[in-house]
Amino acid sequence: MFGTVPEPEGITNPPIDDLLRTVDSKYALAVYGSQRARQINSYRQEMTRADGNITHFGPLVDAGPEDKPLSIALREVADEKLEWRTEQE
Repeated sequence: MFGTVPEPEGITNPPIDDLLRTVDSKYALAVYGSQRARQINSYRQEMTRADGNITHFGPLVDAGPEDKPLSIALREVADEKLEWRTEQE
């Protein structure tokens, strides 16, 4: 096959339906995923600096250096590794 793979990776893994079972809405998923992806990105930058000042948590699931922060964040959401609280709670 050219240009496609039998088991697509990325936003389709984990499936969107599995992600929506763990959050209230697709908008909440977008906010939570983007916030967590920023934290993971900041953690990676802190590790690269190697100055010993680590203020963010790294990935909570197995992740390689080639994995994108948003993909990692969505896998964390699907595995229910994160607990989100809104301001009303």
